[in-house]
Formats: sequence, C-alpha cells, structure tokens
Amino acid sequence: MTTARQDVIDTLLGQHQQIKLLFAQVESATREHKQELFTELVATLAVHETVEQHLVHPLAERDLPDGPKVVPARLAEEDEARQALSALYAQGVADAGFDAQLAVLRDSVAAHAEAEEELEFLRLREVTDPAELARMEEVVRAAQLLAPSAAQPDAATGEARPLAGPPDEVFDRVRELLAQSAGEGGVRS
Repeated sequence: MTTARQDVIDTLLGQHQQIKLLFAQVESATREHKQELFTELVATLAVHETVEQHLVHPLAERDLPDGPKVVPARLAEEDEARQALSALYAQGVADAGFDAQLAVLRDSVAAHAEAEEELEFLRLREVTDPAELARMEEVVRAAQLLAPSAAQPDAATGEARPLAGPPDEVFDRVRELLAQSAGEGGVRS
C-alpha cells in the first residue's frame, strides 16, 4: 500500500483546521491559559500566512487563469487579519473587549480560509506539477522546524521558546525563516 506524498496544499488545509481549533481554545481558555494559547495562535497564523504569501499566492497568480484577480483579495484579507491580530495583541487578553474582537477575527479568518480553499488550493492541485507542490511542502516543514511554537522547549535551558511578541515581529521572523528554508531547498518564493 502506497501513500501519497504530502504537499503544501495538504499542510495548509491541515493548518486551517489547527487555526480553527486554536481560536476555539483561546475563546474557551481560563485567564491563566489564554495568553499562552493566543501566543500559539499568533505563531501559527504567522507561519501559515507567510507560507501563503511567499509560496502559494505567487503560484496561484502564475498557474490559475483568474489568479491575478483572486490573489489580491486574499492578500487584502490577510493584511486586515494581521492588523486585527496586532490590535488584539496591543489590547491584551485580559481586556474586557478581547473576546468580542477575537470572535470577529475568527469569523473573518474562517471566511478567508474558505475562499482560499475554494478559489486557490483545490484548483492549484489540478494545474500545478505535484512535484512542485511537494517541494514547497519541504520548505514549509523546514520553516516550521526553525520556528519554535509555544510548546517547544529550548534545548539548552529547557524553558519554553515561543515564537512570541508583537504579531508584526513574529510575521517578520517567520518570513526570514521561510526565506532561509527556501534558499536551502532551492524553491522560489
């Protein structure tokens, strides 16, 4: 029995599910755990959106007949989500309005994910060389290994090494890691 090789689309679809779960966990978390889960959500969104912006959206623009029309709308949605994430970070999880604003962000991210899945991901599978999608997956995997999540301990100290901080800084760091991984893997960004 052979198993199909995972590609970047599989990874992004899995991340969509992980992001939905993280939103639910942040929303239901006790005050003690909310910040930790929000930090993990920021890191997960940073990795996910950066991969899309630097690998998948350029591919969609190139390979999909309507890519040049589809991609700008997705990029605008991602920019809005990043701004909302930054506002939530500045607001803080203890703020009385945090949960309501998080719910607005959750809904917009869910709508964005549905649009990506329908207008980009599944269609890219039909028109893009499977080997190219698999190579992109290797770049994503390498970037994820370089970008520690809130759950991964530092090898030297044993302390948590979250990819944490203001969302703009987290996104910038992930972009650097992805570029480093792409350079090593030879995949264009």
